[in-house]
Formats: sequence, C-alpha cells, structure tokens
Amino acid sequence: MFCVEEMTLFRFVCKYNAKDAVNKEFISMKTPDKEPALQAPILPCTLVVETLNAGGTVKKSTTYKQIKLILGRNEFRDLILRLDSPKHSLKFPLRDFVLHKRFLKEGKATISLKDVNLNLMIANAPPNQLLVFMKTLAGKHAVTGVNGGVINARKRLLSTVPKSFEEISPLTFNEYETVRKNGGKMPLKERAANVPDASPVSSKRKRDSKDASGSSTPKVPRFLNPLVLTSEQKRVLQVVQSGLNVFFTGSAGTGKSFLLKRIVGALPPDVTFVTASTGVAACQIGGTTLHAFAGIGSGKASIDQCIQLASRRVIAQQWKKCKHLIVDEVSMVDGDFFTKLEAVGRAVRGNDKPFGGIQLILCGDFLQLPPVTRPGEKRVFCFQTNAWDRCINLSMELTDVRRQDDQEFIDILQSIRLGRCKEEMVERLKQTEKNTVERDGIKATRLCTHREDVNHINQEHLKKLAGDNQVFQAVDSDPGLSSLLDSQTPVVAKLTLKVGAQVMLMKNLDVGQGLVNGARGVVTGFKMGKEGNPIVRFLCGVTTEIKHEKWTVKGSGGIYLHRRQLPLKLAWAFSIHKSQGMTLDCAEMSLSRVFEAGQAYVALSRARNLKSIRVLDFGPECVRAHPDVLKFYQGLRRARYEEQQSIKQYF
Repeated sequence: MFCVEEMTLFRFVCKYNAKDAVNKEFISMKTPDKEPALQAPILPCTLVVETLNAGGTVKKSTTYKQIKLILGRNEFRDLILRLDSPKHSLKFPLRDFVLHKRFLKEGKATISLKDVNLNLMIANAPPNQLLVFMKTLAGKHAVTGVNGGVINARKRLLSTVPKSFEEISPLTFNEYETVRKNGGKMPLKERAANVPDASPVSSKRKRDSKDASGSSTPKVPRFLNPLVLTSEQKRVLQVVQSGLNVFFTGSAGTGKSFLLKRIVGALPPDVTFVTASTGVAACQIGGTTLHAFAGIGSGKASIDQCIQLASRRVIAQQWKKCKHLIVDEVSMVDGDFFTKLEAVGRAVRGNDKPFGGIQLILCGDFLQLPPVTRPGEKRVFCFQTNAWDRCINLSMELTDVRRQDDQEFIDILQSIRLGRCKEEMVERLKQTEKNTVERDGIKATRLCTHREDVNHINQEHLKKLAGDNQVFQAVDSDPGLSSLLDSQTPVVAKLTLKVGAQVMLMKNLDVGQGLVNGARGVVTGFKMGKEGNPIVRFLCGVTTEIKHEKWTVKGSGGIYLHRRQLPLKLAWAFSIHKSQGMTLDCAEMSLSRVFEAGQAYVALSRARNLKSIRVLDFGPECVRAHPDVLKFYQGLRRARYEEQQSIKQYF
C-alpha cells in the first residue's frame, strides 16, 4: 500500500491518534511523484480592510481576526479573493491591483484594489504560506492576461450562468514557464487588448514599475523559484504542522538550518518565538537567544527565583503569548537550564502541560558541540533530563547529506562523527597535508580551536600587508548596546582591511553565483580609490563590490536592534566554534589541540570534499564522541528500525 519510507512515523503517531486517524495521517504524508510548481494556498491570517476616499485617505477600517483567505474564480473565470470565517464570508474581485510585499518575511503584505479603493492588509500569516499565496496570485493574474481576456460588462449582465466560486488550481510548471518566457508578465499588446477601455501603453513606460513603498504591478515576480525539500525534510515539517513537540537532528550538511528556516516560515509570526543557544546562531535564523526569551538570566538561581524573574510583566507577556518555541543548536543548551525552563513555562503560563502547553521545535546535533561547562562542573545534556522525556513527542534524524559531494569524504565524516576513525581513514586525511588549496591569491582559512589563536593570526597577517588600513565602522541602532550586537551578529563593530586581506563572506548575497555565507575571497581594491567599499575576488570566480548589509537582533522586552556593516570578516584564521553551520571553500586545520568531543568533526565537516582541505598533525586521538551522546543516537536508530518493522507488520 505504502513504501516503508513513507510510514516511518507509525509508532509515534499511534500514540496520539486512533487507528483510522493514523491511516488518514499516512495518506496525507504521501508525496506525489509530480508536483505543481506551487500548491494553491489557503492562507490563515488576520485581515484589515481599509476603505479609501477619492483622495486616498482611509475613511473606514475593519479588522477580521483568525480568518482564511482563499484564491478562486467566479463563473466568468475572474480572479476572486474570498475571506472565510465562522462569522463572515466576503469576496473581493482581483482586477486592477498592486501587491506590496516588502514585509513578507514578517507575515505581512497588502493588496491594493485600485478599481474599488480598498486596501487589504494581511498580517500574522505564516511567511512561507504568504509567499506562495502572493506568487500564485501574481502568476495566475499574469497567465490569465496571456491566455484569456476579461468579459465585458454587457456580457456579464446578459449572462445566465449561475453564480459560482471555484478554488484556484495550483500554479503548474507550464503556466510558470509561459509567464517566465514573457519576462514575468503578459505582453503589453495583449494586456491592452484584453482590458476594456484600456488606454495605449507607452513604450517609454517602465515595464516593471515600482514605487517607493516597494510595490510592483501584478506579474510573476522574480522570486518565483520553488525551493524543494527532501522527503525527510517534508516529514519533519508535516510533524511540526501537526502540533507535536519534535526534536530533529542530523549530521553536518543534511540541511537542518535550511529546514528550520522553512519551519519558521510555516508558523504564524505573532505567536512563534525563534531562539538559539548562541547569539550568532540566533541571528542567522532571525531570532534571539534562548536566555533572552526566558528572562531568567544565566539560570543558575533556584527554580523559585527563576519563576519570579520570568513573572516580570514584559517577560511573562511573551511567555503567555508564545504558542511555538523554536530552539536551534539545542545541543549546547545545558540540561539543568532546560529543566528550569520547563518548570518556568508551566508556572508562568498557569498550565500543567509539559512546557506550559507550548509546542517545542528543537534542532541540533549532540554529536557536534556540547554545552559549555566550567571546570569541575558536571555536564548534563538536555536529553538526559526528565523534562526532555515529558516534552519531546518525537525525535527524527535527517540522513541525506547535501553539503559534501565526495562519497569517500562522507564515509570518513560519518565515522568520525561517531568517534571512530579507521587506520585507512587516518592515512587518507594525513595525505591531505600535501593538498594545494590556494588559488587566485585566496589562501586556505586556518580553523583553530581557540579564539585567541584566531585573533593573533589574523592581526599578524594584516600587519604584514603593505598599504594603509581601511577602517569600516558599524552603524548600530543603539550604540550603548554594541557589545550585545558583537555577541549576537556575525560581524564586528570595527573592521580593518587592506588590499590583499583574506576575507570571508558572512551572509548569503547571491546563492546562484556562489556568494554564500562562508565564501572565501581576497580584497583586490577599494571603490573610489581608497575611500569606498572593498572590491573582493571570490574563489567562486566572482569579483564584486561588497556593500553594507543589515542584521537585526531581537533584544529583551521585544525591542529590535540593528547593525549595518560590511558582511566580511578576516579569514586567515577562523574558530571552529564560529564556523558551525558554514560551508568553507578552502580550509586548513590543525587538530592537535582539540579539547572537546565533536570538535574535530565540526572542523572537518565544514569542507565539501577532501580536495578542499589540508589537515595538519592529525591522529586518531583527535577523534572523540561523548559516550552518553552515542547511547542516545543508538536509541534513536533502534527506535527507527523498530517502527519500520512495526509498519511492515501493520500492513
């Protein structure tokens, strides 16, 4: 009936569903072989309908909460937007409209209906669903213009066709290709011919008009480029959307961060809190630190004191507002801190359910970096606590490695991740010491175990370069909190560069060209002689001017802090700890000073293949995995095997 891979959640789902419900759950998880480009969405959100007068001033505003927006067509095949709720059902014809999509990532957008003077302001929508909704709307509108016209008023009045509303079909790849070939819109002559009483379109008019607010004319936008999840990633997303508390893990390069961003985009922003164990990890997913969300300081105080701290008005409000709590890099969260958080959640929310009824979505790899402890302190992992057992309904492991393209290297990494390294693997890694990974003046980044070594190496190499220093000072929204931004953003407040400086890109700028987080390059000059932005030649072959980018950090009390800085760091050396989550083009590593379980694995797994690394003084003693973590992962794999066997027996 179904293949085993499609049923791997059987044993866990059975705990929460009756037998018939289980079959329904499985059917809904089955993925068709051929999917449309974009599924037609039903969008849960809040909608504010503004009625405007002739001068554009708002004369009436109505708010509809917890409603659904549905795209469809009426009996004349016009595009219709329908608002559905238990108390309301409204329809808005979509003829002459403008999309305002600047705040899509925050779950907000506006559809301005020019012909009827209405603004439809969407808020608290899952960002990914909103993005697909807007893509589908723009795509269907453009395709309608290419493939058919608008029925004139006379024919409508004389028509005997009964009124109807049909939900819109998914945007197919054929439709997508049709619009894409026309530059994302219908040809101008067809657009004018199909619109009654349309005035001629001037050839001088810009074909992709945008105003200062970031709006654009209805067309298939450039962002119509569906991102595909693997079957493993889809299953995790479906479990999250079912409401279960889930921990998903996987080795380096299996797409945990990519999946986490898709999960963030699938949940309503107003009640979803995105956190991570470290500031830099939190910044990468657009969230805050777990400590900042919790509001209990370091968590070293007693549970009663922690509850008192979290009961402060502003902190308690966000605890009570939270329905979905996302925690990235959970492997670095101390088990005792996690236990106190669970107790705080129940107390502050006045709810005896695990974690006070908040849905937990945890992500990380316990076989990488562990919690930071002081000398003499006992290390406790989250999974070793009773709170973990009470809270986590389902643990899932991603196994499809995407970062590495060398199967021999993948096999070595998987072995090292588990604390094993055969003699032939040791020899193979030692052979990389002879690799020449430098190219076009771009040298290998030395990955170091200690931050002090990183700073020393970078500064010494910078001093040796000829020429004057070029200093780039960050612009912070609150200079008094610059130290917080230092710890929670991947860029420094003061960046010093020279021609010839080895640099690393700290933000995705153009994935298609290879300008991604971790891309290596060298400064070849500065714009406007010596005064402007740096010109960087990257290993991917692109030479470009690097301009300032903005990072946003959510501070305590719900305030947002911003930093504008060049997305670059010096890259003669980089710390293993800071490299977690990155993919490096070329790296050199000395692992003799490894002091933590998983550290050697984290360093090695930053590379794509054996050709792009140079490993110095490597030996089997560098490879370590914590025995308690190994037992935990053995349990996960045993459970996975048992559920597969249960599925075979059930069917």
